[in-house]
Amino acid sequence: MKHLIQLYLNSYRGLSKPAWMLALIMLINRSGAMVIPFLGVYMTDALKFSLKDTGNTLSCFGAGAVVGSALGGWLSDKVGNFRVQFLCLMLCVPVYCILPVLSTPVQLSIGVFILSVISETFRPANTVSIASYTSPENITKAFSLNRMAMNLGFSIGPALGGLLAAISYHWLFYGNAISTGLAGLFFYFYFRNLQPVKGVQKDPEKGTTGLSPWKDAPFLVFSFFCLLYSVCFFQLLSTLPLFYRTVHHLSEWSIGVILAYSGFVVFSLEMILVHIAERRLGASGTIIIGTLLGGAAFLVLLLPGKFLLLYFGMFLLCISEILAMPFMATLTMKRASGKKQGSYMGVNSLAFSAAHIISPFIGTRIADHFGFDVLWTLTGLVSIITAAGFYWIIKKL
Repeated sequence: MKHLIQLYLNSYRGLSKPAWMLALIMLINRSGAMVIPFLGVYMTDALKFSLKDTGNTLSCFGAGAVVGSALGGWLSDKVGNFRVQFLCLMLCVPVYCILPVLSTPVQLSIGVFILSVISETFRPANTVSIASYTSPENITKAFSLNRMAMNLGFSIGPALGGLLAAISYHWLFYGNAISTGLAGLFFYFYFRNLQPVKGVQKDPEKGTTGLSPWKDAPFLVFSFFCLLYSVCFFQLLSTLPLFYRTVHHLSEWSIGVILAYSGFVVFSLEMILVHIAERRLGASGTIIIGTLLGGAAFLVLLLPGKFLLLYFGMFLLCISEILAMPFMATLTMKRASGKKQGSYMGVNSLAFSAAHIISPFIGTRIADHFGFDVLWTLTGLVSIITAAGFYWIIKKL
């Protein structure tokens, strides 16, 4: 036990104070993240949308994320990551307050698209900001700390959201608006006069010699496999809650508890698992194992059972996220030159954002026409193919 505690403490060593503050801001923001996990259930239960209309609206979130990811990377390089992050956080507030008024598929699709553009513009800027306050040897830890804070908030948000949804779905949107506004204010007052840590910026002459990421063929192939992984993983935010609701007949509170459990697992284990994986497996092996575990998480849903099975599947999905996503971000940052970090993170974020379109669009249609068993089987097979693709392309990076 003593050795385990020491290992856990070592996983945090070397991180700067600004990195901790960015994580705290992410925690505040994500503690109110109630809308997206319940959006599919909200549309089918409260607004009585069909499964097809629900999938289309969720795909609009992905379409906005694609635009936001590209815009965020470009803006970060042009005007700086501080301005981009602050404006995005504050602009989300009125959008969250307007969404409950929108009640038709077309209206809500437009509102969700606008929200997604703003919120996803934030992501590349936030990633560059983390890198600018972190030494190169600690960059994976810094990404993991930020994601750990995000997942701790995600363990709070859905649980609180489940309670609020039982009263009124509208409170999900207002709660999200409050948390985002608080995160924006806290970010502004701490980082407004703070300069990047000296000596941590990457040499502009290193990496890909300053070329556009769109001309870096191996990186584009790597991002494509990140897209495939994300299409599978983001069933978590679209079809998985619908599966809980329609097949297992779980209440909003029970769905919120499972989603909160996922955030708690990632919060509890991410730093120590990343620390161990970084030392013993390397980026390539860790991403491949994480991808395979993601496929296994959905395949176990084919087995008979209810609560224990659902929680075990979610646990595997959490471990997959822990092992795969931080190292994807690390490989992207190491591939980029100093002047192109925002653009590279924008392209990589674009892969994840495109998955927000493809995942609900395809997932809801497969589930509607062929059933959830077929969906989970295909998701497992795609994960295996993706793991093989990562094994091949990472050797070329």
